[in-house]
Amino acid sequence: MNREDDRDTPSAEHGVEGQPDCWTRAAELAARHREVLPRRGERVAVVGSGASYAMAQAYAALREAEGHGETDAFSASAFLYGREYDRIVALTRTGTAPVMQRLLGKVHDSVPSVAITASPDAPGIADHTLRLDFADEPAAAIATLFPTTVLALLRAHLGENLDDATDDAYEAIEESLPQVLLGASQFTFLGSGWTYGIAEAAAQLMRDNAGTWAQAYQEPEYRPRPVEPGRQGEVTWVFGDVPERLAQAVREAGGTLVSSARDPLAELVRVQRLAVAGPARPVT
Repeated sequence: MNREDDRDTPSAEHGVEGQPDCWTRAAELAARHREVLPRRGERVAVVGSGASYAMAQAYAALREAEGHGETDAFSASAFLYGREYDRIVALTRTGTAPVMQRLLGKVHDSVPSVAITASPDAPGIADHTLRLDFADEPAAAIATLFPTTVLALLRAHLGENLDDATDDAYEAIEESLPQVLLGASQFTFLGSGWTYGIAEAAAQLMRDNAGTWAQAYQEPEYRPRPVEPGRQGEVTWVFGDVPERLAQAVREAGGTLVSSARDPLAELVRVQRLAVAGPARPVT
């Protein structure tokens, strides 16, 4: 199996603050290894687990919306082997998860595959391996660098210019977190199209790393419930445009609406900062 390595000495700082630099490097890597990534018109399956699955959902929706071809996203444990694909893209930070190794072993010799990983020592479990070793992070750390960097790489491969996204990320890193977020006890994250995957990643971050009640919804399907008397700190956080009907519904329900004109991937960085900075809160 061929390996496509990018083993330059990493210049990006590990952690939330290093993400904009990682995105820039990922865009450069996408341009150098275009031939192993999905081509326009191919039918593609993209698989991952945890935060990587959320990024797979975002990429699949974005690729289809931009007319590059039919794209399905799967959790690695729920891949449908009966479907035919032209290429499989596996998002796996370490490349060592047994479920991912089994999946790629089963499709080997029948479907071209590429694994995108952060580990410089990940086994070559696919036909090609793109190593984002500058986006590696300790296993015990909150997953920040790899999920956003792999989506940045895939967006760049679709032809997007990420300059605005990286500028927005620097701003999201430097901006103080408002007290209304630090003191919140419940988060509802909303997205539509490709940003629903971002909302899923945000909810997972707050549940798993901040111990906070959090859920994600497709924005058109969400209807806020009135905040119970005596409860405070219920936040509805939207990635993308906010319809006036939604803003009014959140106000009438007594919740707090959070939105931004930033690139949704950069806005996810702000959620990461909150998950890192906020004290653990019991899930109720």
